[in-house]
Amino acid sequence: MNVHDSERIAGILSEVGYEASNSIDTADVVVLNTCCIRENADNKLYGNLGHLSALKAERPGMKIVVAGCLAQKDKELVAKKAPYVDVVVGTFNLSSIPDLLSRADGSKAEMEFLDAPKEYDEVSSIAMKRESSISAWVSIQTGCNNSCAFCIVPSVRGKEVSRPFQDIVDEVRLLARSGVREVTLLGQNVNSYGRDITLSLRKGEIEGDLERWSGERWLLDPRPRVRPLFSDLLRAVGSVKGISRVRFTSPHPKDMVIETFEAMSETEAVCEQLHFPLQSGSDRVLSEMRRGYSSAKYLERLRLARSIVPDLAVSTDIIVGFPGESDEDFKDTLRVVEEANFDGAFTFIFSPRPGTRAAEMTQSFIDPEIVQTRFDALKEVVEVSALGKHEARVGRVEEVLVEGSSKRDSSVLSGRTRQNKLVHFVPPSDLELSEGDLIGVRIGSAAPHFLRGEVDRVISRPRVRQSIALKP
Repeated sequence: MNVHDSERIAGILSEVGYEASNSIDTADVVVLNTCCIRENADNKLYGNLGHLSALKAERPGMKIVVAGCLAQKDKELVAKKAPYVDVVVGTFNLSSIPDLLSRADGSKAEMEFLDAPKEYDEVSSIAMKRESSISAWVSIQTGCNNSCAFCIVPSVRGKEVSRPFQDIVDEVRLLARSGVREVTLLGQNVNSYGRDITLSLRKGEIEGDLERWSGERWLLDPRPRVRPLFSDLLRAVGSVKGISRVRFTSPHPKDMVIETFEAMSETEAVCEQLHFPLQSGSDRVLSEMRRGYSSAKYLERLRLARSIVPDLAVSTDIIVGFPGESDEDFKDTLRVVEEANFDGAFTFIFSPRPGTRAAEMTQSFIDPEIVQTRFDALKEVVEVSALGKHEARVGRVEEVLVEGSSKRDSSVLSGRTRQNKLVHFVPPSDLELSEGDLIGVRIGSAAPHFLRGEVDRVISRPRVRQSIALKP
């Protein structure tokens, strides 16, 4: 979500005449788009602002913008801690940045915040400057209606607001015409997408073009009920000509339904990839977290997904050291992780966020050394399962979407499989490959976080080709 918002900010500034700078030292405007999921993000912001203070002293005309979740959370505190900041703007006010910059005269920070998202009619019209020409984030909703004890997202992103169904499909069509081959549907809880729309439709609160809001399938249902529209959306986006791959992030296990798995299986473009946040394998901790499911229910839905979607790769999120987590609780997490046999996991040490229920559980905070030991043990278990999943792919020819040169070795190209596996390969000397090419790569070796292989064949080329400069 943060990356997507940064692309929107870049697009907004480009529309009013700004050009991207290659160096922070020569930029007229520096934008820090912030996240507040974990505490180190706060520290990183103020550390960066300290560096910019010295730079601004040398170049007084430079303007500094702080945007995003930390700005929404801290509001005036940002300007108080860093009085040289020119603009502070919340998560719902990105379109106001040019106007705030024009008003900023250095005397005080220009600030603007809303307590709820703007109407999606306005939000979706904001310009976009995307980092990739072949892959694109597509926002389908903002906000979150859940109340997880550790999460600050609802307070900085607001309640769920779903974007009109047809607006999303139309955006994907435009992207396909511009050469984009892969889209990722983005939301805080994607599998609840559209529930607010169908509720409003049933109440008669939406007038005009109803199909624009709900899509055709819901309107044609003899008994249209209040329900999410996510499975319908997967089918519609997956049928857009020119789109080879559809991904989504992130769903919530308590809201995951069989219709989503069926849409994944029956829609060719939808990738065999599922990010399925577990957070903990302890039922007691899950209850304290207010996650709304048990470990058994989680594993049941995971088995269902794998039975419906062939060759499904599953990743997850896990928090270690939630307040009150006992040795037995952690053992439960290890047990569930081993049984789930994930392809990968994002593992985090609990970070108390002000304003959340968990941050107030100070009497139950766990010794950092104990948490670190558990974190290391969990990481080892995850890497064993990830390596096993990758080794099972050795010898197979995987469909890979070429992304560009490897960050570590510019003579090596990288791309991703439909399961979102990172693959490195050296292109044959007699074959010119471009960003966006779909190729077959025969996997020769595996590591926990990537695969290596050799090009077997070219499957298809994008209509708009982007050459890749290789260095020896």
